[in-house]
Amino acid sequence: MKKTTSTYELLKKYDRPGPRYTSYPTAPEFRHDFTRADYIAALARAGQDVSLPLSLYVHIPFCERRCHFCGCTTVITNSRESVSRYLTTLDTELASISKHLGSRRSLMQLHWGGGTPTHLTIEEIERLFHQITDRFTILPDAEVAIEVDPRVTTAEHIEKLREIGFNRLSMGIQDFTPVVQAAIGRWQTLQQSEALYHTSRAYGFRCINMDLIYGLPKQTVADFAHTIDEVARMRPDRVALYSYAYLPAQRSNQRLINATWLPSLEDKFRLFATAVDKFVAAGYIQIGMDHFALPDDELAISLSQQRLHRNFMGYTTKPAADMIGIGMSAIGDLAACYAQNISKIGSYHTAIATDGLATYRGYRLSHDDLIRRRLITFFMCNFVMPFDLLKREFVIDYHQYFAREDSQLDQFVADGLLERRPEALAITPVGRIFIRNVAMVFDAYLNRADRPQQQTFSRTI
Repeated sequence: MKKTTSTYELLKKYDRPGPRYTSYPTAPEFRHDFTRADYIAALARAGQDVSLPLSLYVHIPFCERRCHFCGCTTVITNSRESVSRYLTTLDTELASISKHLGSRRSLMQLHWGGGTPTHLTIEEIERLFHQITDRFTILPDAEVAIEVDPRVTTAEHIEKLREIGFNRLSMGIQDFTPVVQAAIGRWQTLQQSEALYHTSRAYGFRCINMDLIYGLPKQTVADFAHTIDEVARMRPDRVALYSYAYLPAQRSNQRLINATWLPSLEDKFRLFATAVDKFVAAGYIQIGMDHFALPDDELAISLSQQRLHRNFMGYTTKPAADMIGIGMSAIGDLAACYAQNISKIGSYHTAIATDGLATYRGYRLSHDDLIRRRLITFFMCNFVMPFDLLKREFVIDYHQYFAREDSQLDQFVADGLLERRPEALAITPVGRIFIRNVAMVFDAYLNRADRPQQQTFSRTI
């Protein structure tokens, strides 16, 4: 008889530091001997595919104040002069990238992230948007998205964003509970969030996402359930439910959080399970490891057709073969290379003024990297890994190529998290929370003796 393992036993067994796999290889593998010249060569190679559209990510780092929980690369300022200087530097970087890309200039995906992109004024938003469209053509069916903070985003912002062509927005919510907000240094009322949501609908936004975080200090199941109920009542098209990554050694602002206020492992799982149950009961489809979408949303439709994709901008239905990243800390993914910009704003300004680009590290993917990236990404998006996918795309036999890794999957099968089928590997419903652990089996970099895993990655649960 097969042994039944309790959920708590599974949590204890599998909760360990591990990547989220927004890239493979992951950012800690990026190398400083990947230079500006390497990035220029990658841009030139990418520029040869003139008929293929691109994705463009723009990092806007500014915030009025930094939340205690934040893990983003931010700059705290209320100086319009600082913002204006940054936009000028972005324009120089765009010009340099355009020169090296040649004639490949169409965009299938444009995403502004931060920081707080709506920290920009209306005039600054128009200025940056025109800097982009002066050099790139946004395709009629492109995904044009922006992250917004309900505390600083006005109706005028929403009107202007819609007018110039944005069609998707993502609202940071995290948790409506006052005691949690006090613990994380982010005060945001339900009324602020709901008002912005209805304003966005009124101006024609048909795809709205809300971000929530579970595992924050002072969270309880009952209070978080109330936040979930309020979000489900508003009916956003998508919800992102992120696990809180507490990394005070890497993020000094997180040292303001009292670690004794964080939920236990079992309580954190209950927060997640409560959210899953409530969103599914409200009619949402679970997407990947931490997203939900209404059944008629493109993400849900893509999942049903196994067309879901994942990149640095999250889950998407419209991936481009190459992604350009601009702004401090931004990462590009193009021509089988990753290229990352300098993460300090002063150094970023200096590098762009001197060289037109600010690349300070990156990675050249090997053939093996490309195979493993495809497997990990497809698995994490669709909860299934068809063996014929690798045969079609790379002319390899899964069972031969991954014989060693496949033998390590026995533990997941025994624990009821994974099924071996004749044509595929498939994650079970209970296994979805452990998908990062399954993906880690196929990561060729994780078990090196020189890797400080405890310091590099958040915990998988």
